[in-house]
Amino acid sequence: MEEESGTAEKDRSYSVEEFFENVPPGRDTVIDELSGKVGPSNILILPDIRLHCNDESCDGVRLFKNTDSRYLSEKGQDLFVRYECKNCGRTSKKYAIWAFLNGDRKSGILYKYGEVPEFGPPTPSRVVAILGAEKEYYFKGRRSENQGLGIAAFAYYRRVVENQKDKIFDEIIRTVKKVDPGDGALLEELNAAKGEAQFTKAVESIKHAIPQALLIDGHNPLTLLHAALSEGLHAKTDEECLEIATSLRVILADLAKRMADVLKDTAELKTAVSRILQRNSKPKQGA
Repeated sequence: MEEESGTAEKDRSYSVEEFFENVPPGRDTVIDELSGKVGPSNILILPDIRLHCNDESCDGVRLFKNTDSRYLSEKGQDLFVRYECKNCGRTSKKYAIWAFLNGDRKSGILYKYGEVPEFGPPTPSRVVAILGAEKEYYFKGRRSENQGLGIAAFAYYRRVVENQKDKIFDEIIRTVKKVDPGDGALLEELNAAKGEAQFTKAVESIKHAIPQALLIDGHNPLTLLHAALSEGLHAKTDEECLEIATSLRVILADLAKRMADVLKDTAELKTAVSRILQRNSKPKQGA
């Protein structure tokens, strides 16, 4: 933190909404519209913000409202700010911040010490299901990514994928058996690949195409993960490693979602077909 706005990051200024929604902890952030007047006092502007709500009734991005007022001074002060989901009223987000009001009593600086739940998009339950014993390393990777520590994030994510290789292949095999059980050649290759010690070698051994439903933007997700994991740490900057780490996380999450959706759709389709067949098999009244 800095006591003078001129020494904070000046690459751009942010709105209060952007600060709470998009700025990770640990960064001085210039805010043009920081304060509003309430009588003779200055109050921190705390508008509604958009965050992901994990409550079952929401399970998506919703508007959150501030639950209390915070007054400002030109001395700089530590504050706790709490937001609550306007839809369900049960999910909350808490921030620990430092606020500094400039002499114009309008602009200033905000610094985020931390937030609970932690900064960044939520980890889908589908991803958590395939993390197994590597769950803690995955979340350490998330924290490293949120703090801009690219080399650390990439190392954690690579460990997760390598060590959970068998689980990832098990889920893909289960999906293929559901959508294309007749593709014995692909299933044989997947089972053989699962026996490889390294994820990259396992992917290289697969020659057959995986089901269309699992493709990400037309590409094999295993090939995409392989390409990311094949990048060497030593030749990359922290910023480059951060980009690769983020891509790894996004692709892994999308693959988990696609597998879960395929299995869900298959189960729902079978149920629908079964219900129709059962109804048609019943003797009609008056027949």
